[in-house]
Amino acid sequence: MSGGSIKSRMLAVAILPVTLVVIGVVLVFWLGRSQDMDEAHAQRSRLLARQVALASELGVFSGDVATLQGIVNGVLREPDVISAAVFDTAGVAMVSAGEVRNVTMAQMLDPFTLQQRQRLQIDLLKEPVVAAALPMDDWFAPAAAQRTSKVLGYVILEVSRASLVQQELRILWLALLVGSVGILGGGLLAFYMGRAVVDPVVRVSRIVARIGNGDFSPIPPVSPSDPLHKLHLALDGMAQRLSWSRDELEQRVTQVTQELLARKEEAELATRAKSRFLAAASHDLRQPTHALGLFVTRLGQLPLDAQARAVVDNLESSVLAMQDLLDGLLDLSRLDAGNVTTAVAPLAVDSVLESVRDVLEPLAVQRGLQLRVRLSGLWVVSDLFLLKRMVLNLGQNAVRYTLQGGLLLTARPCDQGRAVRIEVWDTGIGIAAEHHDDVFKEFFQVGNRSRDRQQGLGLGLSIVKRSAELLGHQVDVRSVAGRGSRFSIVVPRTAPVDPKMLQEPVQATVRADEQGMRVLLIEDDPLALASVVGLLTSWGCEVLATRSAEEACALIANGAQPSVLLSDYRLGGDATGIDAIVAVRAGLGRALPACLISGDTDADLMQRAKALGLTLLHKPVRPAKLRSLLRSIAAR
Repeated sequence: MSGGSIKSRMLAVAILPVTLVVIGVVLVFWLGRSQDMDEAHAQRSRLLARQVALASELGVFSGDVATLQGIVNGVLREPDVISAAVFDTAGVAMVSAGEVRNVTMAQMLDPFTLQQRQRLQIDLLKEPVVAAALPMDDWFAPAAAQRTSKVLGYVILEVSRASLVQQELRILWLALLVGSVGILGGGLLAFYMGRAVVDPVVRVSRIVARIGNGDFSPIPPVSPSDPLHKLHLALDGMAQRLSWSRDELEQRVTQVTQELLARKEEAELATRAKSRFLAAASHDLRQPTHALGLFVTRLGQLPLDAQARAVVDNLESSVLAMQDLLDGLLDLSRLDAGNVTTAVAPLAVDSVLESVRDVLEPLAVQRGLQLRVRLSGLWVVSDLFLLKRMVLNLGQNAVRYTLQGGLLLTARPCDQGRAVRIEVWDTGIGIAAEHHDDVFKEFFQVGNRSRDRQQGLGLGLSIVKRSAELLGHQVDVRSVAGRGSRFSIVVPRTAPVDPKMLQEPVQATVRADEQGMRVLLIEDDPLALASVVGLLTSWGCEVLATRSAEEACALIANGAQPSVLLSDYRLGGDATGIDAIVAVRAGLGRALPACLISGDTDADLMQRAKALGLTLLHKPVRPAKLRSLLRSIAAR
């Protein structure tokens, strides 16, 4: 509250009772004086009428009109008398003076005339003219009994109240003037008396506001006679203590901030070191894994006895598990970095469920499970590849943790028909309620504490969750331990679209394979080079193996005409596979089909490869994927 507000309220509190008292006194004074003046005026008017009646007795009795005229003319000289008239008993005017002329008594006493006179502030008084006589028979009779009277006529006076009203108004203005002076005096007195109370309060409120704004400077001293002297001393002490506390707190904050900055720098250094280590470890781990996978594939193509074949199969299973782990980590890193591009479009849910069924059916039959797909004819808006992969991950997870019973893939409308819920039901081991959120975390698995890789790696549901967040879909789980689970994906619904509008023109395809393809290979790692050369040679390809861009350009300069170029991204030093591909294409003078193989997952690398129209394969490369790529190039 501001000082002006306090003063105004204090002044209002002080003036209000004074004003009420003054108004009451003024009203009592004015009403009393007005009543007294009204009574005096009425008594004077009645007295004048009675005097005229007494003076007119002889004139009326004797019919002396001249005498009567002199009497009424004399009464007109009295203040406020407007007219006077004397009437006989029949109501006929004998004499009149003033405004009354040739009117009868009945006309003057008419109710309408009386109302007009009242509106004009005129009083009309009627007084009888009486002839008094004393009987002479009994001198000892009472005086009242001896007195007799007879009405001889009537006197009517009209007396104006104008001067009375003016006097009352003058008295009212005088009372208001006196009251205003009283209110003004009371207000000034209240103002000067209130300052002694308000000013210290305002001063204290300003000090409190200053302290509240963080200003803890010393408070100016006040006189000991000040009513709030002790409060000033207390506020001054509080301000000093707050100032000391703030200084101490600032020192602590500064110290803690410096410690946090130092720890932040240490954490950033550790993070950069960890990132460099992970990048190097990822690349160095992918490189031998890539070569190992190719060597194992090549080894599996050789004629082996049963014992050796079993060893090779176990080795291939271990390599595939390692590749699955690296692929899952790669997918997670892409989703976290936002490097996954989406192509959202209308699509039929049934096509997704049917394609997933084709993949899951052999797995379900192998485990003795029943797989059912309930088609719905619904359409949604999503990315076909990501949605199919999410449903497939949920289905594979259901098959993996279901020992008996079966699976159900279905879709149904939800959210009042605005969305579609794609559901994967199973009769598996189920998930306890406290683990419903944990199953979407990396490497979390229910019932697999031994980390059996046959039950997966614990990355599938995490990839589903992050893919759904990327598309803006909702993933939910409902499960009861020991009875099964239902995983669902809520996708926006759309109206069915004519399949012909979604199909691209089908071009005639030429069945081709990699036999006889001339492959230019650039790989600086000896193991990777040997593994790729051996695998491509086993497929019937002619391999031109080089270890640098210079060697590849030299072959081109000598007339080599490769069909496709395969290059590792890191070629030693600052050289990259992208630079090598650009150089080879420049030497050939044409856009040679090229594939870049890398153990890096950098987003910039993906963008650069996409800009140059290059196929990017991440290590470890599965032989089937590499063979499919060569066949698609041969077909083109």
